[in-house]
Amino acid sequence: STGAGWTAPAGYNPEENQNEERETMKNWLTSLAVAAAFAAGAAQAQDNVVNTTDINSALIQTDESYTIATVVKVDGIAWFDRMRDGVQQFGADTGQDTYMVGPSSADAAAQVQLVENLIAQGVDAIAVVPFSVEALEPVLSRARDRGIVVISHEASNIQNVDFDIEAFDNLAYGAKLMDELAVQMGEGGEYVATVGSLTSKSQNEWIDGAIARQEEAYPNMSLAMDRIETYDNADTDYTRLKEALAANPEISGIVGGPMPTSAGAGRLIAESGLQGQLHFAGTGLPSVAGNYLENGDISYIQFWDPAVAGYAMNMLAVAVLEGRSAEIGAGTDLGLEGYRDLKVAGEDRQNVLYGSGWVGVTVENMDQYDF
Repeated sequence: STGAGWTAPAGYNPEENQNEERETMKNWLTSLAVAAAFAAGAAQAQDNVVNTTDINSALIQTDESYTIATVVKVDGIAWFDRMRDGVQQFGADTGQDTYMVGPSSADAAAQVQLVENLIAQGVDAIAVVPFSVEALEPVLSRARDRGIVVISHEASNIQNVDFDIEAFDNLAYGAKLMDELAVQMGEGGEYVATVGSLTSKSQNEWIDGAIARQEEAYPNMSLAMDRIETYDNADTDYTRLKEALAANPEISGIVGGPMPTSAGAGRLIAESGLQGQLHFAGTGLPSVAGNYLENGDISYIQFWDPAVAGYAMNMLAVAVLEGRSAEIGAGTDLGLEGYRDLKVAGEDRQNVLYGSGWVGVTVENMDQYDF
């Protein structure tokens, strides 16, 4: 008995009950601290690029400090500069050690070497946007053998990862691009398609979706030649599109997979005086393609926010490190825009996750986006 009128129930163990209460209180205080950190970040950091108002803080609750490296296809272009903002914000919001690296040019071997270096350094997790899935598979397998958590993006066919997270269904994304291009082309004529690499899985799936949509819905349109590989470089886009046009002057449309194609195509159309004759629909950012939209050289770009994708990858990395893989799957809500109700690729591919949308931008709404 611990007080008048109270009798301990059979099997009552005061020390055990106190331990349980302490553990419950510890978990509650940790969760409260994570939530408070996000609230403080929202109140104090007006320049945060990722909205974390509804963040799923329970998924990334931890007392541990982890080192998470994000490896991108190529450093120094606007798309991945924006992703770095999200990666750095995650570190600032959570206290984790997060950073981003990438080769200076789109090069599979250079990206593999960066991952090798991170394995040697003993990072806790690697988030990766592969230039070539096939080239990375062996080194990512070695990373996982060392106990390093691996999360990928734009790599829906990858095998050696804990989770891959995509912003949307890739085929539907490409189909939407084709619908936009078809309107511009009057549903007739020849077009070309660009990809950063013939081994960049997601970009090729976008183009698969675009071509399938054209064949299904726009019989008077046709693909003029094989996919043009541009290595995620706007100058290469410009040069190779110019060469394609010289070889086949009948080309009147471009569907662009990689973000830099929007700049390469816009420049080609502007310099060649082909406004209204050569049309474009593809991945792009207002910061890169805005001038071409304003000047009427191109009329439609499509994208998702790479900063949010970077943040989402790092969230998943912490969740897996904390042993919460079973909590990630169909219906998971990360609390991030576009990642509120995740879908899975299929029964046999439960670790491939899809978000819920993209953004279409024209000159009318481009001022809503500052990146």
